Amino acid sequence: MPALSLTPLSSLRVSRYQIPKFNFYPNTSIQHRPLLIYHECFSNSSPSAIESHLLSKGVVVPQWRYTMYNVSHFHSTSHEVLCIASGRAKLCFGGEENPGRVETVVGQGDVVVVPAGVAHRLLEDLERDFLMVGSYPTGKDWDMCYGTADEEDKIQKIEDLEWFSADPVYGSEGPVLHV
Repeated sequence: MPALSLTPLSSLRVSRYQIPKFNFYPNTSIQHRPLLIYHECFSNSSPSAIESHLLSKGVVVPQWRYTMYNVSHFHSTSHEVLCIASGRAKLCFGGEENPGRVETVVGQGDVVVVPAGVAHRLLEDLERDFLMVGSYPTGKDWDMCYGTADEEDKIQKIEDLEWFSADPVYGSEGPVLHV
């Protein structure tokens, strides 16, 4: 299997978003770590190549290959790294009714680092073949939260989650270390 071809850090375009709390979606209000999008981070993006590369860095463990759910949800027990293996899609971060939400199009080769608490959902699969590799920090399990009042205890635990000690894609360097 060919190695993943990464965009050099000096050429990598990164978008950073702070998303305000909205109803019971904490978004980035707890840890103040931004949603990060690494644009056109890699080529040769077969799911297997992505998984092998991520495992070689030892920061996250790939756990699934899928699209994104079309219902807003967030994770309270883990940050999430989404590597786009194929297609293009319009995604919403922060909750669709949130005036401070982020709606963006991502495509093959992009990487999205979703901090715990940030609501996210699929708005539209633009090419009908949108596929991601979903990964979580080593040793972390993920849960599903939907922004309901009974999740308040889970939301409070986000504050104690550790941030990444290395970049999931670039290792000892990389955007996740500079937020």
